[in-house]
Amino acid sequence: MKKNILLPTDFSDNAWCAAVYALKLYANVECNFYFLHSWSVLPNTARTYITSNYVNTVKEKALQQLADLKHTAENANVNANHSFEIILSKEKLQKAITTAVEKHKIDLIVMGTKGASKTRELFFGSNTVNTIKSKLCPIFVVPDEYDFVTPKQIAFPTDFNRFYGEELLPIKHLADMNNSKIRIVHITKNSNLTSMQDYNLAMLKVYLENHPHTFHWMPDYANKVQEINDFIEELDINILVMINYQHSFIEKVMNEPVVHKIGFHPKIPFLAIPCVI
Repeated sequence: MKKNILLPTDFSDNAWCAAVYALKLYANVECNFYFLHSWSVLPNTARTYITSNYVNTVKEKALQQLADLKHTAENANVNANHSFEIILSKEKLQKAITTAVEKHKIDLIVMGTKGASKTRELFFGSNTVNTIKSKLCPIFVVPDEYDFVTPKQIAFPTDFNRFYGEELLPIKHLADMNNSKIRIVHITKNSNLTSMQDYNLAMLKVYLENHPHTFHWMPDYANKVQEINDFIEELDINILVMINYQHSFIEKVMNEPVVHKIGFHPKIPFLAIPCVI
């Protein structure tokens, strides 16, 4: 089934890196890729008023950059499975993304961690954070300057306190595409699960029975971020996947004023899947 993938861009190297990752990850999948750029004209100290000519100049420049980006992608990615479209929007970025997701039936958004500013103290830029919070559809966040690695190991942290059904379809699809192993990691203070956790664990086993997977219990020896990072390093994980639901770990991280305080700096691509319920 053809995938519709949205690639928001501010024409930064980070945005291009994320796009390249998507092209390589979905090399064997039929995809429509949409490059989206949100543009606006705001007065600055050097310009106290805006003329129509100036607006047209800014618009034409952005449109040309999008066209050049499409041309670069087509030349760098000679793949019969892939087609490219461009979207130039005057809406603010989050509204533009929402509009594109609805209009083009987007299955996945792929973004870089930061835009052109690359604010040092923040791992996730504000646009990335707001897109994750919107829970429009699954979103892949690709670290800056990340070199593509075929994802043979996928980590999925869970506390077994929730029942998951179709939310796990993106994980299963990733595993199918790359013959990946799914590593489910549970951080716990004791080995005893509640009856609800036991049920959800059993259902997870059934849901993943046709996909190679293993369960890993980790003692609660540090904060969750540190343990997840340790797990990623020890098992050579290539993609980290989390479900984004109310009061989830992702929501907690995204609500922090400065993400650096939490230390959530995954060095691998991170897939946030919105919870259906």
